[in-house]
Amino acid sequence: MPTTPEVLVQSLFAFAVLFTLARIMGKRQVAQLSFFDYIVGITVGNIAASWSLDDVKNTHAIASLLVWTILPLIVAWIQRKSFRSRKVLDGKPKVLVEDGQILEKNLKKANLTIEELMLLLRQKDIFKLSDVEFAILETNGSLTAMKKTELQPLTPKDSGIQVINEREPQVVIVDGHVIKETLQKTGYSKEWLLGEIMKQGASDFQDVFTAQIDSNGGVYVDLYSDSIKKPQIKDKPLLAASLKKIQADMESFALETNNAQAKESYTQGANALEKLIKDIAPFLKD
Repeated sequence: MPTTPEVLVQSLFAFAVLFTLARIMGKRQVAQLSFFDYIVGITVGNIAASWSLDDVKNTHAIASLLVWTILPLIVAWIQRKSFRSRKVLDGKPKVLVEDGQILEKNLKKANLTIEELMLLLRQKDIFKLSDVEFAILETNGSLTAMKKTELQPLTPKDSGIQVINEREPQVVIVDGHVIKETLQKTGYSKEWLLGEIMKQGASDFQDVFTAQIDSNGGVYVDLYSDSIKKPQIKDKPLLAASLKKIQADMESFALETNNAQAKESYTQGANALEKLIKDIAPFLKD
């Protein structure tokens, strides 16, 4: 039997090797846990445990772990290349409920009882068999269920309501610093962002721990000072930020347009605003 120091050394070595092999195998073990993946995970874990506690040679343990790592990778590659191999290795999804009727033969083939089927349905927030239009037992053991049409939630499309397509929200402030590249991607200016965070209690970017802009232009702001419950909007600094935003917008419009008259008008407006901001700046300070 190995001594305590030997167990500690072997356990650390086994952890390092197992961690490396797990990274090589990727996230398939967690994301798409089929029966075969389940067996592989248990076997690899048992080999690592035996290596840590039993009198097993390092070369034997590493060789065994390599075999149980390489073979699943080969099997996964074969599955990606061949539809037939996927059917043989993973099996096929089984339809358990169709047109609201339970298919007893498929339920028996899946080795499930009606109680187990009800458990899987309850996990999908379905408590009545009469509510189910279609239910499939996937190859990884999970159940996919579709309610009858009249019981499905009403969507904006069903109501004829036009909605804006959601895009990925963008984090534009981190630790008090504006991420300029991300802000430019959203199409908003720094002056506009300053005005938005001031509405929520900040006096400057340094007061913000993080800020995020969604598809509709809504700004989520988390301040360093969480004690601020009700934002105290300061009208004068907010006015300065608003004027700077308008000026930046006019300069942007002047660069984008090909109309010479419009370009001149935008430029004159931006210059006039710039002069106005400089003239009233001393009076807008707190």
